Amino acid sequence: MTPQGPAKVIIPDQQSVFFIRQSDLAQAKSLINEHGLQCDIKLLSLKHFDGEPVAACYFSSNQHLFQVKQRFSKHMRLYEDDIRHCDRYLMERFIKGGVWVNGKVKQRSGYIEITDAKLKENPNYKPNLSMLSLDIECDGQGVLFSVGLVSEHYKGVIMIGAPQQTEQSIIWVEDEIELLQVLMQQVKAIDPDVIVGWNVIEFDFVVLAERAEALGIDLCLGRDNAAIDIYKGNYVRVLISGRVVIDGIDTMKNATYHFPSFSLANVASEILGEQKLIQQDNRLSEIIRQFNEDKPALAAYNLQDCMLVLSIFEKLNLLEFAIVRTQMTGLELEKMGGSVAAFINLYLPLLHRSGYIAPNLAEHGLSFESPGGYVMESKPGLYKNVLVLDFKSLYPSIIRTFFIDPLGLIKGLESQDNALEGFNGGYFSKTTHHLPKLVEQLAEKRQNAKEQGDAMLSQAIKIIMNSLYGVLGSKGCRFYDPRLSSSITLRGHQIMQTTRKWLESWGYEVIYGDTDSTFVSLPEEITPEQSHEIGKAIQRKINHTWSIECEKRYSIQSHLEIEFETHYSPFFMPTIRGQETGSKKRYVGRVEKNGHSELVFKGMETVRSDWTDIAKLFQKELVETLFSEGALESVAQKYITKILSGENDHLLIYKKRLGKPLEQYVKNIPPHARAARNLPNSADFTLSKGTIINYYISKSGPVAVRDEQDIKQVDYEHYIQKQIMPILKMFHVNINESTITNKQQNLFDN
Repeated sequence: MTPQGPAKVIIPDQQSVFFIRQSDLAQAKSLINEHGLQCDIKLLSLKHFDGEPVAACYFSSNQHLFQVKQRFSKHMRLYEDDIRHCDRYLMERFIKGGVWVNGKVKQRSGYIEITDAKLKENPNYKPNLSMLSLDIECDGQGVLFSVGLVSEHYKGVIMIGAPQQTEQSIIWVEDEIELLQVLMQQVKAIDPDVIVGWNVIEFDFVVLAERAEALGIDLCLGRDNAAIDIYKGNYVRVLISGRVVIDGIDTMKNATYHFPSFSLANVASEILGEQKLIQQDNRLSEIIRQFNEDKPALAAYNLQDCMLVLSIFEKLNLLEFAIVRTQMTGLELEKMGGSVAAFINLYLPLLHRSGYIAPNLAEHGLSFESPGGYVMESKPGLYKNVLVLDFKSLYPSIIRTFFIDPLGLIKGLESQDNALEGFNGGYFSKTTHHLPKLVEQLAEKRQNAKEQGDAMLSQAIKIIMNSLYGVLGSKGCRFYDPRLSSSITLRGHQIMQTTRKWLESWGYEVIYGDTDSTFVSLPEEITPEQSHEIGKAIQRKINHTWSIECEKRYSIQSHLEIEFETHYSPFFMPTIRGQETGSKKRYVGRVEKNGHSELVFKGMETVRSDWTDIAKLFQKELVETLFSEGALESVAQKYITKILSGENDHLLIYKKRLGKPLEQYVKNIPPHARAARNLPNSADFTLSKGTIINYYISKSGPVAVRDEQDIKQVDYEHYIQKQIMPILKMFHVNINESTITNKQQNLFDN
């Protein structure tokens, strides 16, 4: 998209390429001659990480590349052969989103065509893209009923059926063929840059393409009137010339949003506070009923789904996030996941300019596992004042400070005198590396974004920075090497342990630490104002001490930065249930925010989706009572009475997702799978992997529930023993269980 409208850019005479070792040249040439392959081999100054020089194999077409790749791969190792030609062209020119285009311009119908084009990066260009939300309704076999379309200036439904009087904007069509034809006309008229939806790539467009193929129709939605292309591999790709298809679920996951369920119903409820018009579990049967009996109701449902998706995109600025991510990494707007691809985009061109190609997976032959983040033993108990100090972007800071880098590792091993020792045999060159500089640039951009109030850019950069360790620690990345990942995590362990030692030598009590956070307990008499002053003072002292330590011990500059983040008052660190040992990654504290106090739960049952609402309410009230020095026993008795009364049965529902298709549960069948077996598994309600099962525990076992009115014969003893007592034990409160049993019996007798 250009300021003058959409443009089709044609770049001539670009060859695709992969690399082979020069020691394989003779065999490569023999295979070319034997099979009549089209391949131009050139010697290069580039080399593998092991020092062996490589040669480049160039191809005038992807067909020739695939033919040669098929032959060569049986006899030799190929390098960078999985990188798409278009991706390589852009990354080698450092093009990430915006470009300058120079070439011959010709106006076409609906777009500009630029031939003989040359591209140059334009990091400052940011397009203004229009969105169209699309949603289909169909039966269980994919036979289409309707298609909803909503944009800034259009809202309507294309519906199969005889025209009916309605106030809604419905285009009535005779059959699926006409529906698809009208869909093409409407998309062309609306002319969106981006088409969005919920599971729109792997469902809506797959169904549309399959129905079009079955009916013998070319589904032409491209700006040049070209048909859409659907590619199915490890994931589905939808290609529409001149337009981009972006899925809401994938984009939210890329932006690190977390929900118990990413269904549109759940996300719309949590983000917008709105409900879908059809809410029951077996929505498909209701959709089929409405299509047969109440088409205007189905049109309203179809339309509302489109509007919900568009509202979520607009409220959360998801398109803005996708644009910013592309500008930072060069990833396509619609790219799912992509941490490894983003790393390759950023790192590979720099590596080539340093004279090296990328290795293949696990060529180093090392197989030991890198440890995770450091977790301290906790000191359980109730505290009046607890400060939390977090290392800001700890792993990226370690990469930058200690020169952690794939190329730096190779160069460091070659010349250990000019290298910094890492862990597990790793050495990192102090002068030859790229990743530390990339982190520095990202950190500067993020700081600028914060100062300019650009929250979306700041968040996108944070995600990219934090993914760098994940990529280096992923065996699916060609640069994975356990010496790299362990030199990050074990350095993190060292930093956390050293920081704790300093704090304790300065007279502070450290009660817990986790990955990059350190929890410090202050005396009870300290006021909130004094606590904040102490927190800031500790922050300055630790950062200053690390600067001195890095300079004195390693002769390097420290980029480690700890921040005083939170003051909890009070704060509770529980024990492991039934033990005296402190738990990990589980605590609760009260914080003051904007003049209001709130409880912050981490890892507790209150924030876990696999506990019932009664347990969550109980734990919250128990904590509030603990913090106000009330009687915990009375809270426990109140909730036991609530359960036994039967008036709160609606709070006793468990929610658990199927981890695999129901039929694959054979041995050790968990309660939610046992409950699910009693639900219908038909064309209008499938029990597949990911389906959330709502169930309760009856006296005869787990029972799936769709309506709260269906809850009968509840095993109240189960809920007392499994939902109340475990939480109670965490607070070391003991209640005589015989009292509970007697109380229960009295209730039933009455």
